[in-house]
This record gives sequence, C-alpha cells and structure tokens, in this order.
Amino acid sequence: MLPDGPLLADASEGKTKASKASKAKPKPAPKKGSFEYGCRVQSPQKSLERRNYMARGVIDLKKQSKAVRYLAERYGHVNDEVTRRFNVKAALSSATTVRFMGLPVSVHSKVAPALSCVEKRIRSTCGGKARYTPKAIGGFREANTYRGVEVSNHLFGIAIDIDPDRNPCCGCVAPWPSHPKCKMAAKSPYDRADMPKCWIKAFERYGFDWLGHDKLEDTMHFEFLGDPDRIKK
Repeated sequence: MLPDGPLLADASEGKTKASKASKAKPKPAPKKGSFEYGCRVQSPQKSLERRNYMARGVIDLKKQSKAVRYLAERYGHVNDEVTRRFNVKAALSSATTVRFMGLPVSVHSKVAPALSCVEKRIRSTCGGKARYTPKAIGGFREANTYRGVEVSNHLFGIAIDIDPDRNPCCGCVAPWPSHPKCKMAAKSPYDRADMPKCWIKAFERYGFDWLGHDKLEDTMHFEFLGDPDRIKK
C-alpha cells in the first residue's frame, strides 16, 4: 500500500507538468526580415510581379516600365536602348554559374546567395513525399522569349526554369497547352506541377515569385523579386 503525502503529490505534479508540456505551442515561424541560413526572409515585391502590370491580358505600360527600370538599375541593362538609360553595365556581365540541387545554372551574382538559401531550406524541410529530383534547369538568357514590350526576367539573370517537361506553362503558346497536366482538371496551379508545394514555398520564403500563380500558370518558372541589396546581413 502506497503511503499518503509527498509521493502522491509529486506524481500529480509530474502529470501537471507533462500536461503543460504537451500543450506547449510550437515555435512561431520566422517573421519577414529575420534571417535563415544567412538570408533574409522576404516576400516578392508586388510592384515587380507580372500579374501586377499584366491584368486580364492587358499590359499596364506605366507599371511595367517602373518594374523594368527597377530591375535595370539593380541588375544591369539587357542590350536594349530602354534599359541602357538606367544602367551602363550589362546584366550578363554579372553572370555566375552556381549549382542548385546538383545542377549547374547561370544566374546574376546578386541573387546567387538567395538561391543557395532556397536549396538549404529544401534539403532541410522537403523530405518524404515532398522529395523531388530535378533533371534540368535554366537561368540566364540573351534572347527575350516574351512578345511585344514585355521583358523576360531571364535576361536579368534573376529567373530560373526547373524541368519544363514536368512543370509546364499552361498559358504559354503552343504546344504548351496540350501538355497532359494542362488538360487535366485542377483545383489549384500546384496540381499542374510535378514539383512539390514544399519546394515552391521554399523559393517564396526568400523573395522568389512563382509564375504558377500568374495567369500563364508557368509552373517551371521562379524569379527573384525581393530586394537584392537586403538578401544578406
């Protein structure tokens, strides 16, 4: 028979502590402006997002011009008279080849640190069902792939495409709309991509915008639209 007193009180106290521990709230996610892996946690700048100046398929030239000027001033010109007015240095002159998830890719040197932090985040948090192995990746380009006055952010070296055959651009020109993933019924753009949502969130955490959210549903495409001067401490 157990004696009364301190022993029972200690047991009761232990249960209380255990109960409190089980109800302990998880640590809050880092706020915007904090740092992880040496990079600032930041969102893409809304004014630079394609869907900000390309609403309902009609381009707002004033908003688009502001976005292009911002990018040219920070990254360099893209071999046209417009962007040369804002920067005498070519964006391509700042190209650097880095490795992302084992694959080489050419990007602007200013955004290379953010891409490195994305990889660290993916390797740390995207295991199990979120595991994904990329087979092809593209970065810097010298030729503009957009029609009309639009400027591809690949020209600035701040955009990358991951596995186009597995992550299609359903709103782009033919033959993209005929891709099986573009024909299927989808509840969200995440359903159009083989790439897991965890990867997409890792990019967005460090200032990249995913064009899967755009009317184009370009699920292969990420572009750094954060502040390049505030990536590192």
